[in-house]
Amino acid sequence: MKFIDEARIEVIAGDGGNGSASMRREKFVPRGGPDGGDGGKGGSIWVLADKDINTLVDYRFVKQYRGKHGENGQGRDCYGKGADDIILRMPIGTVISDLETGETIADLTDDGQMVLLAKGGKGGLGNLHFKTSTNRAPRKFTPGEEGERRELKLELKVLADVGLLGMPNAGKSTFIRSVSAAKPKVADYPFTTLHPNLGVVRIDHERSFVIADIPGLIEGAAEGAGLGHRFLKHLARTGVLLHLVDMAPFDETVDPVREAKAIVEELRKYDEALYNKPRWLVLNKLDMVPLEEREGRINAFLEGFGWPKAQPDPLAPFDPFAKRWFCISGLTGEGTQHLIWALMDYLDTTRGARRAAEEGEAPPEFEPYDPTKG
Repeated sequence: MKFIDEARIEVIAGDGGNGSASMRREKFVPRGGPDGGDGGKGGSIWVLADKDINTLVDYRFVKQYRGKHGENGQGRDCYGKGADDIILRMPIGTVISDLETGETIADLTDDGQMVLLAKGGKGGLGNLHFKTSTNRAPRKFTPGEEGERRELKLELKVLADVGLLGMPNAGKSTFIRSVSAAKPKVADYPFTTLHPNLGVVRIDHERSFVIADIPGLIEGAAEGAGLGHRFLKHLARTGVLLHLVDMAPFDETVDPVREAKAIVEELRKYDEALYNKPRWLVLNKLDMVPLEEREGRINAFLEGFGWPKAQPDPLAPFDPFAKRWFCISGLTGEGTQHLIWALMDYLDTTRGARRAAEEGEAPPEFEPYDPTKG
């Protein structure tokens, strides 16, 4: 199925039916009086978050959704039938906003979440509601209300705990294949990843996290070079970013430090909030670097990139913004186990701190990564 993460649609709720002005006229009922029924309600339009849907492709081609009108009221106290509501199913992570005002109408974060997009009009009142002791034969009734009408922008932001960031061919897809069951395309040319991929990294039966791989960035993405940075929005909900760096580029003239700095600059141009997210450095493809050259190449990169060589003390108070770095090989799996355990510990700690803050309690103690348990 084609991955579509943006769409624009129009939703038009149904109008309410008109009330009826009717007088009861039956044999042997000389003073029947008013018996006009109310109109039925118009059909509303709702959105439902569905975990089994992962793209907005259905809304790229069908642009308008219109609810049915309610039926008009009739005599003999007959009320008009209300129209059925329309339910639009969309993937979790979809943000729905009003095109005219920019207001966010819905942010679908949970499976089964329902939000009203356009409310159907109320049915009008029949003349039986206007009967009084002094007005026993009212001719008054009210028309049905118009249904709401909106033009909406749909924007899908995938839900993931960890996001991968890096140049094309930095090894992001190979890494996600190594640590999860996801099987994105891997090849020896740039831009093999054309849309985001999600993988579930399972530590044990009770602990896991979701990792997102997006197409690689290149310098000048802000001006539209390469695939641009339209996919960076999918990292907006992540808790931590992994910046993968190719330590063994095929082209010897490529400078990993310059490329890594270019990625950081593109991140800053796109969104200051995303730029300020916790970001860990992952030096990849060490299997292609001779053993005797590894230490020197790693130290040279860290110094040129301005990243501290000393790792944070695991026994010190937990700092989510500490500058951590890891050396791995996504192809052979070297160092990946250490990285995913550290990520799981980080996510457990931040989740616990967030829950404690919501409940007004003290944050739980941080238990550092223990290599013996992996």
